Amino acid sequence: MRAVIQRVRQASVSIENQIVGEIQAGFLVLLGIHENDNEADVDYLIRKISKMRIFEDDQGKMNLDIHTIKGSILSISQFTLFADTKKGNRPSFVQAARPEKAIPLYERFNQGIEAAGIPIATGKFGADMQISLINDGPVTIIIDSKE
Repeated sequence: MRAVIQRVRQASVSIENQIVGEIQAGFLVLLGIHENDNEADVDYLIRKISKMRIFEDDQGKMNLDIHTIKGSILSISQFTLFADTKKGNRPSFVQAARPEKAIPLYERFNQGIEAAGIPIATGKFGADMQISLINDGPVTIIIDSKE
């Protein structure tokens, strides 16, 4: 499972010109689910993301977590994080989990983040979404549960 975490001042997701989720300060998390991922991968990412200290303290050091700043998470499923670009010019997505496997894992991630006490907003799995954000820093972290 891969997560691209962007520290944001605000972020929103729209579907058909309607905002379906938005947050103020926190993380935009783009979540890719591999065909071999399982609940242990989800739980690992929940632990890492919910405790990640990448917000600045009074001295300007990345020392604060999302709880301390009372931040939120905008969670977006993104199968393209498992694009295979080795052959040709058209990416292959065969390593990305099929919806019947990915949807329950994506929902478990979102429920786990909420259970960790972090407000969460989401997009819609499989929808054509438009994401708007104000990057803070910018700070972008990539986590792979298999590495």
